[in-house]
Amino acid sequence: MRNSKVAIASSLFLGQALAALPPIHMKGTKFFYENGTQFFMRGIAYQQDSAAGGASTGSNKYADPLANAAACRRDVPLLVELNTNTIRTYAIDPTADHTVCMKLLDDAGIYVISDLSEPALSVNRDAPLWDTDLLKRYVGVVDALAKYDNVIGFFAGNEVSNNNTNTPASAFVKAAVRDTKAHIKKTYQRWLGVGYAANDDPFIRNEIAHYFNCGDQDSAIDFWGYNIYSWCGKSSMEKSGYSKQVEFFKNYSVPVFFAEYGCNEPGGAANRIWEESTALYTDEMTSVFSGGIVYMFHQEANDYGLVEVKGSTAVTQKDFAPLATAMAKVNPTLIDELTYTPSNQPQTCPDVSSNWKVKGDALPPTPDEALCDCMYKSLSCVPARNLSPKDYRPIFDFICGVKGNSCAGIIANTETGVYGSFSMCNPQQKLGHVLDAYYRSQNSASSACDFDGQAAIQKKGTADAACKDPLASASAQNSIAATATSGSSGAAGTGKAAKSSNFAVPVPMNNLFTMGDVAIGLYAAVAMGVGAGMVLL
Repeated sequence: MRNSKVAIASSLFLGQALAALPPIHMKGTKFFYENGTQFFMRGIAYQQDSAAGGASTGSNKYADPLANAAACRRDVPLLVELNTNTIRTYAIDPTADHTVCMKLLDDAGIYVISDLSEPALSVNRDAPLWDTDLLKRYVGVVDALAKYDNVIGFFAGNEVSNNNTNTPASAFVKAAVRDTKAHIKKTYQRWLGVGYAANDDPFIRNEIAHYFNCGDQDSAIDFWGYNIYSWCGKSSMEKSGYSKQVEFFKNYSVPVFFAEYGCNEPGGAANRIWEESTALYTDEMTSVFSGGIVYMFHQEANDYGLVEVKGSTAVTQKDFAPLATAMAKVNPTLIDELTYTPSNQPQTCPDVSSNWKVKGDALPPTPDEALCDCMYKSLSCVPARNLSPKDYRPIFDFICGVKGNSCAGIIANTETGVYGSFSMCNPQQKLGHVLDAYYRSQNSASSACDFDGQAAIQKKGTADAACKDPLASASAQNSIAATATSGSSGAAGTGKAAKSSNFAVPVPMNNLFTMGDVAIGLYAAVAMGVGAGMVLL
């Protein structure tokens, strides 16, 4: 019986389609089919208008590739020609119907790994946060796809921290990993992985790989994806740096694979010869790496495509046939799960340094919509009903500048690991918390809840017994956050309530958080003397 199961798994590897694909799971540094045979990704990035290497397309719009049944009927046979067994999607609509595409993929022996974000709802490297809106989005994607057995897992981020100037963002991505994994564990009976896709930045490559693997494994990644374009044209393991990647990850404790690869130099995509695809499935690589995902199926302006879509017709490009030929020949050595005993251990968390601004395993709080609602109902001073989100910034700037401790509840300091309890609430709720704290600091003077008509006194909601303990706990945590910032002399300011829309801005506020299409400044890196890692969210 065992041999027959291995034969089935081997037929899947060779691209022979079987209905009802068996789920994939991880053990140690490897992926396996249910029957214990090792699984290697032979992947293609499958989404139009998705930029390579974590770059932005400049648009907040996206088209869900798994909801386009006509395109899937057209493209799945081409994916089969390429001997594909995995596709990566970058943004799906959790409210859409994916039944047709997922069935077509399943019938063709193709698995899916999908990013959790979408352009307007993601952890922004320049303005990181992890809040209730993002959690709803990420959980929604999981719930939309988890019903399909041919889903391997999800990326919680793609090159979010891409150099040593934006490493604080990684704390928020790791919080997303933690909370997405917790939802999967609570909701589903089978394994679904949550990982991260990184670029190969020389200044933080060690720190970021260690960070996402270190500490509490309930918060650590299940797999590590590398977006790597170092093998270009005719090259070698040494020249491309692939041998160094093998050496670096040989002691990693979770599966590693190329989340994007396929350098289009020299001469553009048409001249790709796919030597790296052959190398990726040799014993030297497969001892550490679990395959990879070619960037990309669709030909776009960035010239990485295997297929150009013209109207309703898909036209294969010059690099299509060479890839199909290369992938048809790969034959990695497979190991059996029963004979495999993992020995690698999680990495040690990196120290805070000039290149890495995140403390160990301290993470932003889990978004809690109920707590945020309780908090908002308890406030006396809140934003006026007609206040537009674009007008929030001056109020945050003024209050967080002249009365810093009023903002302790929304602080997020990745270097010290101190986070306000309400840093995960939505922007309106955060502003309400800040307004009310300032109002109370001014002895509840009527002028302190005015801001030229942009704030107002609200009638407190009926006390909810379920709110009492969570609010008390949040208050205690916010007291710790306030103590962490109290050593600062603060920014210059009068401490008086503003009565004009020309608010004082005593410190620069140049960070951004995104709410839909509206970007709102809210950053005080050194306003309260806690270092460049402080992010007011």
